[in-house]
Amino acid sequence: MHHMFGYVTPCKMELKIKDYEKFKSYYCGLCREIKKSYGNIPRITLNYDMTFLSILLDSLSLGRTTYKTGICLVHPNKKRTYIHNSNAIEYAAFCNVILAYYKLKDDKQDNKSIKSYFYSNLIGFYINKGNKSFSYVAEYIEKRLTDLYNLEKNNNNLSIDELSDPFSQITGFILSSYIDFIQVSSKERTKQNLFNLGYNLGKWIYIIDAYDDLYEDMKKNKFNPLEKAYNVNKLNFNAFRPEIADNVDFILTNCASSCLENLDKLPITKNEDLLQNILQLGLMEKMNTVYKRSEQNEKSI
Repeated sequence: MHHMFGYVTPCKMELKIKDYEKFKSYYCGLCREIKKSYGNIPRITLNYDMTFLSILLDSLSLGRTTYKTGICLVHPNKKRTYIHNSNAIEYAAFCNVILAYYKLKDDKQDNKSIKSYFYSNLIGFYINKGNKSFSYVAEYIEKRLTDLYNLEKNNNNLSIDELSDPFSQITGFILSSYIDFIQVSSKERTKQNLFNLGYNLGKWIYIIDAYDDLYEDMKKNKFNPLEKAYNVNKLNFNAFRPEIADNVDFILTNCASSCLENLDKLPITKNEDLLQNILQLGLMEKMNTVYKRSEQNEKSI
């Protein structure tokens, strides 16, 4: 598993100021929630994808969002507004810490580094402090990540769809399982749409991450899903990247537009503009950034 997180962000240039402030207050709320439920150390694992998760899920709840203002340890010079007392944020904090834990565990198996061993044991200790009703989500994540680990170690020919499936299932499951904890209209349909949105977003994250890491992975001779799926002729990076660029773009664009389609089917009660911005413009902007980086790598060889 790569770093895989932090790709789902708003397109800041196109955001209204109030929506940007809103995004930040979810981010701060998530950070505080992680501290409250799991302590200070796991705050280092905070990421934007989980901020998106909390915004999306909070947008399904009928209750009003409560904001608070307080001093933030990281930026002590000014007060920050943050979202307070939200189920969605509690759930996103849990998912954030769980995924970080398994990722560190995975890194540990890969490189046995003392640092990641220390962190994963520590965060493992924190997870046990979390909300017990979320435990089946943790079990599911562990099961699927084990599948992913085994697939990546497997020597057979595998398609990119097969390789990306476990991580896509995880994101689909995380999003749709939230419905079990709240009241929502047309439960089954909402659950299905959330799963589809999550599945496509997970696939998007898995593949854009693989594309972003392709140069480094090929240089260091490390596993990369795109290389495993497409590089039959064992081409070098310079020959291989242009060969898959259109294909990668096609898959990512499709995943992104499926996310948007499924968002439109959800009974959203708030944050509509912000969510549209992230899934429509944010994903595209990130794709362009990654494509440019990738071409830059090719020129640098």
